Amino acid sequence: MAKKNMAYQCHQCGSETTRWVGQCPGCGSWNTLEELSKLPPVTRQERYTNYSGTLSTVQPLAEVQSNTEFRLPSGLSELDRVLGGGLVAGSVVLIGGNPGIGKSTLLLQALAAIGITQQGRVLYLTGEESLAQIYLRAQRLNLAKAPVRLLADTLIERSLAVAEKEQPLVMVVDSIQTLYSEQFQSAPGTVTQVRESAGQLLRYAKQNGVAVILVGHVTKDGALAGPRILEHMVDTVLYFEGDDGERLRVLRAVKNRFGAVNELGVFSMTEQGLREVNNPSAIFLARGKESVPGSAVTVIREGSRPLLVEVQALVDDSHLASPRRVTVGLEPNRLAMLLAIIHRHGAMMPSAQDVFINVVGGVRVNETGADLAILAAIVSSLRDNPLPQDLILFGEVGLTGEIRPVPGGEERLAAAIKHGFKQAILPKANLPKHIPKEARITPVSRISEVLETLKS
Repeated sequence: MAKKNMAYQCHQCGSETTRWVGQCPGCGSWNTLEELSKLPPVTRQERYTNYSGTLSTVQPLAEVQSNTEFRLPSGLSELDRVLGGGLVAGSVVLIGGNPGIGKSTLLLQALAAIGITQQGRVLYLTGEESLAQIYLRAQRLNLAKAPVRLLADTLIERSLAVAEKEQPLVMVVDSIQTLYSEQFQSAPGTVTQVRESAGQLLRYAKQNGVAVILVGHVTKDGALAGPRILEHMVDTVLYFEGDDGERLRVLRAVKNRFGAVNELGVFSMTEQGLREVNNPSAIFLARGKESVPGSAVTVIREGSRPLLVEVQALVDDSHLASPRRVTVGLEPNRLAMLLAIIHRHGAMMPSAQDVFINVVGGVRVNETGADLAILAAIVSSLRDNPLPQDLILFGEVGLTGEIRPVPGGEERLAAAIKHGFKQAILPKANLPKHIPKEARITPVSRISEVLETLKS
């Protein structure tokens, strides 16, 4: 498009100018001008009130006609769990993760499985790799003969024109930061290009009933790169996580308009690609036969799945003026709060020691149900007193020293007993009505009761 048809708008004050300048002439802010396309006026019929392309009409809620929700299985049960049962027709899914974590591998495996069941009606649009590179990856995954159609392009208008002819049921875009629109002169990956490309893909998905999966780059802080509006536009946002030195990969949903959020899918990276881990608790609890100080097991809830994880603590004398507080898989502020509670209500003084907390297996604990296990692990390491191998702990620790209940107590306890745990320390409010004969449960309500129980 010619430069005379271009304008620049400040996203702070909204003032426009015909050329880009570093400082906004309206409000004086720096680097706030964004490219704005001066398109000719469109007719009334071309203006859409939403991405589905329907004109705005007032209609009572009870009279809205809704088609039966169609979910397409991805062929990977762990991915379907996170999505809420499968891909919904017309939905747009955004998946982000660190480079090399396995996003492209996961989606290629899913497309191959869908292509087999849907007679090859899948399309893989790549803007980062050549078709030969994707073929080499498919060879490594033993998917070279999978019915997947490939397209290497970065122009969004041309790509959508090809998609209109192919009519796929599922379309993968790898990645959204490589696409650009010919309506703008800015480079791919800029705020304007990402927003425009995502908008066109969203409109295409809604109007044609195609499930579109977008791959997004992340910043060094782990957040999705590009404008925040991208996460608001899409229907589902997934994060693919994992440590570089670990084989386990965790897929987590943080937004899902068609299912529950905070669901968790676990995969193992192998030479033949990603394999599903149907029982992740067995991997996270791969401990030695002997009890060691500073190790405790808890049950956390990830969506609808109870997950058993091991929490390790190391308390050692510090040679620094300010002792270190290091956490892996846990929020540092949570550790500082628990140490203050131990000091105030447990008459224990870990202020002169370094405290290290690690959640085994690369799992990130975001809920308060692990407080009791973390506290027990710290006390065990501080006293050099190992906990029993068959002991499970869960419960929230309050600032006044009380042990508060957590949601899903009976499901957590049942999952622990299923994995061979026979002893449990849990809040009194989570005490089940029917206690299994093989379980020895100790209900607690105060920190002092927990410390006395751990001594025995």
